Amino acid sequence: MKVVLQRVSRAAVSVDGKVIGAIGKGFLLLLGVSDTDTEQTADRMVDKICKLRIFEDENGKTNLSLADVGGALLVVSQFTLYADCKKGNRPSFVKAGGPKLAEELYEYVIARCREHIQTVAHGSFGAHMKIDLENDGPFTLVLDSGELF
Repeated sequence: MKVVLQRVSRAAVSVDGKVIGAIGKGFLLLLGVSDTDTEQTADRMVDKICKLRIFEDENGKTNLSLADVGGALLVVSQFTLYADCKKGNRPSFVKAGGPKLAEELYEYVIARCREHIQTVAHGSFGAHMKIDLENDGPFTLVLDSGELF
């Protein structure tokens, strides 16, 4: 599982010109699922995401978590995180999880995030989405379950 996590002041996702998910201060998560991912992988990633301390405290140190600042999550499926660009100029997506598994784990991640964070918005799996965001910092992290666990 791969996640591109962006700390944002605000973010929204639209489909066909209509906003379907929006948040204020929090994290925008672009979530990619591989064919080897499981619910256990998702549990560990959600735990890491919800406990990351990347918001500033009163001393300007990145010492506060999403829950500490009352932040929200916007979760968007992003199979292209598994693009393999080693050969040629056209990416291969063979390492991305199949649609059934990817959607199941995407929905699972959203449900698990809701156990920790009060506001969790999301995109529409498989849809052509447009994302509007105001990056805060900017502060962007790449989390790869293959490297974290």
